[in-house]
Amino acid sequence: MRYLLPTTFLVALLAMLMLRGYVHSEILADHRVRDADYNTRVPKDVRSGGPVIDARSGDAKTLRIPDRRIVLTFDDGPDPVWTPKVLDKLKEYDAHGVFFVTGNMAARYPDLVERMVAEGHEIGLHTFNHPDLSYQSTGRIDWELSQNQLALAGAAGIRTSLFRPPYSSFSYAMDNKSWPVTEYIGSRGYLTVVNDTDSEDWKRPGVRAIVERATPKDGKGAIILMHDSGGDRSQTVAALDTLLPDLAQRGYTFTRLTTALDAPSAHTPVTGSALWKGKAFVSAVAVSERITGVLVVGLAVVGVLVLARFGLMLLLSFLHARKVRRRNFGWGPPVTRPVSVLVPAYNESACIEATVRSLAAGEHPIEIIVIDDGSTDGTADLVEAMRLPRVRVVRQRNAGKPAALNNGIRHARYDIVVMMDGDTVFEPATVRELVQPFGDPRVGAVAGNAKVGNRDSLIGAWQHIEYVMGFNLDRRMYDVLGCMPTIPGAVGAFRREALDRVGGMSEDTLAEDTDVTMALHRDGWRVVYAENARAWTEAPESVQQLWSQRYRWSYGTMQAIWKHRRAVIERGPSGRFGRVGLPFVSLFMVVAPLLAPLIDVFLLYGLVFGPTGRTVAAWFGVLVVQAVCAAYAFRLDKERMTHLISLPLQQILYRQLMYVVLLQSWITALTGGRLRWQKLRRTGAVEAPGGSSGRRPQGPGAAAGAVDRRPYV
Repeated sequence: MRYLLPTTFLVALLAMLMLRGYVHSEILADHRVRDADYNTRVPKDVRSGGPVIDARSGDAKTLRIPDRRIVLTFDDGPDPVWTPKVLDKLKEYDAHGVFFVTGNMAARYPDLVERMVAEGHEIGLHTFNHPDLSYQSTGRIDWELSQNQLALAGAAGIRTSLFRPPYSSFSYAMDNKSWPVTEYIGSRGYLTVVNDTDSEDWKRPGVRAIVERATPKDGKGAIILMHDSGGDRSQTVAALDTLLPDLAQRGYTFTRLTTALDAPSAHTPVTGSALWKGKAFVSAVAVSERITGVLVVGLAVVGVLVLARFGLMLLLSFLHARKVRRRNFGWGPPVTRPVSVLVPAYNESACIEATVRSLAAGEHPIEIIVIDDGSTDGTADLVEAMRLPRVRVVRQRNAGKPAALNNGIRHARYDIVVMMDGDTVFEPATVRELVQPFGDPRVGAVAGNAKVGNRDSLIGAWQHIEYVMGFNLDRRMYDVLGCMPTIPGAVGAFRREALDRVGGMSEDTLAEDTDVTMALHRDGWRVVYAENARAWTEAPESVQQLWSQRYRWSYGTMQAIWKHRRAVIERGPSGRFGRVGLPFVSLFMVVAPLLAPLIDVFLLYGLVFGPTGRTVAAWFGVLVVQAVCAAYAFRLDKERMTHLISLPLQQILYRQLMYVVLLQSWITALTGGRLRWQKLRRTGAVEAPGGSSGRRPQGPGAAAGAVDRRPYV
C-alpha cells in the first residue's frame, strides 16, 4: 500500500490537472478562425431565408420568428459573474430567452445551467471548446456535440436539439466551408440557429449602441444575438435594462425559440446511464477545479515559504558566520581535556580502518570506542588487529544503533562524548573544533559540518549541493534561532550530563539523532553548530539506497516531531522549543518539502498548456534565488562552485525523488506502517583531505553519493 497509494495519488493528481486543462480549453482547443469563402454551394433559399436552419430531413429549409416576438440569445456562457446578472434582468422583466452554452463552461458552472432551465429559459449547444467547426473533421464535430450534451446532462439532466456554431452570424453569411457543417449538424438531429439581429455587444460599443442595434425594425420578429460571457459584459446587462422595457412597451414578447415557432420543446430529459455519466463528469470537473484551486493556493504558499526560508537562511547564516568568525570570538575557556569518541559499527569492514586511523591522527586527546553491533564481516577483528593505542572494541549482539551508542556511553571515561558513523573519517582538527563550544556550560550538544566524500557522480553532486546548502546553511540558521533539529550522526558531540538527563539515545524513533536533539532543547540545553568540525562520509551510491535512507530519515523525523508534540503546550524551555522550534521544523522539514514540487508540476503544466513564457520566467526566478543561496553556502564552506552546474537538474529530478519519498513517509505514518533498520553497502572509498586514514588519498570528491548521518538505513 505504501507504494500503491503514492502512485495512485500522483496518477489522480495528473488526471485532475488534465481534466482542468480540458475544461479550460487548454487541451484539444483549436482557436483558429477561418476567413469567409465563396457561397456557390449554399442553397439560395438558405442564404435568403430566416435564422433557423432545419436540415434534419436532408432538404434544408429556414424559419423566421413571427412578428412582435423576440428571441433573446446569449452565447459563450455560463459565466459566474455576468450570467447571474443577465438572468436577474430577464427575471425582473419576466422575459425568457435561449442560452447557447459551451460544454466547458457548463461543466464548470452547472448550477447556472440548472437555474436557466428552472427559470424557463431554453438551452442550446455551442460546442464544448468553441472551435471553428469548418476546420474540424466529422469525428471532432461529433465529439464537440457529445461532450456538450454530456455537460448539459450532468448540469440539468437534459439534452437539447438546438445548436449554434461558434463564430456564426447571419444566414446569408453561410459559405462553402460552413454550409457542409450545417448539413452535417442537421443530419445529427439538430436545428442550427444563427441570428438576424446582432447587438454587437462583444465590441462593447456602449449601452445606447447596443440597444439601437438590438432593436428590430417595423415590428418584425427577431433572434437577437448577445453574450453573457467572454469578457466584461456590463454594457450588455445595462442594455437589457433599457431594451426589455422599451420593446415590451412596443408590444413585443420575449420568448423561447420553440415557443416562438410553436414547436415542441427543444429539451429532452436524460435518464439512466447517460444521466449518471453526465453527473459523474460534472462532479469530476468540480473536484478538479477544487483540487487545482488548492494547488494554486499551495503554490502561492510554497512560493512564500521558499522565499521566506531563503531570506532567513541568507540573513541568519550571515549573522552566524559573522559572529563565529570574529577574531575575539570564543565559546568560553578552551576545551583541552580528553573526550570519548564513539563509533557504532555494523558490518563496516570496508571503511572502519580508515575511520579509526583518521581519529588516531587527530589533534585532540581522545579515547576511541568502537561498538561492534553484532557484525558478521569481521569488523571488530579488523579494529583489534590494528593494535592502535587508545582504541577499544566493545562487542554486543545486534541491537541497533541507539543501543550501540548507549552501550558506548556506559563504557566512556570522559564527560564529553563525540559520536560518528563507521563510514566517516575526521580531519585532524575535527574533534578539537567540535568540542570547543562546550566551553559554554549552557551548551549540551554540538553539530559538526558533515561533508560528502564521494561526490563525483551526478547523484553525489546533487547530494553535495543538498548538504552544503540545505543542511549546513540550515544549521547556521537554526543555531541563531535556537532550534537546531538534528545533530548529524556523522559528526556530533554531547555533554554526558545532558545525555544522562534526557535518558540517552532513545529507540522510540528511527531518527535517534533528531529525537535526542529535540529532547535536549526541551531540557533547556543549547545546541550549536561548529562549522570547522568537518567530517567526510560515504553516501548511498544508487537511487535505491538513497531512497531507503531518505525514507527512514523522513519517517523518523515525523516520529520525533510527534513524540515531542506536547512541548507545544508546556512551559519553560520545553514550551519555548515547542512553540518556536517544532512549528519551524515541521514547516520547513515536513510540510514545505511536500509542497515544493508544485513549482515543477506547474512548470510542466504551463509548458504544455500555457502561459509558457510567464511559467518559465517564474520557475527560473525561483531557480535564481536558489542558486544565490547555494553560491553563498558554497562560499561559506569554501567549496568549489563547479558542482553548482548540476543545480537545475537537481531541482527538476532530485526534488521529485525527495517528494515521493516524503509522500511515502506521510502515508506510512498515516496508515500506521513501520520501518526496520537496514544496512547501506559501503565501499570504503572516502577519506579526509590529508590522507590520515592510511589509504591513498582520493580527496573529498572521490566517488558518488551524499552524506549519510547514520550507518543504518
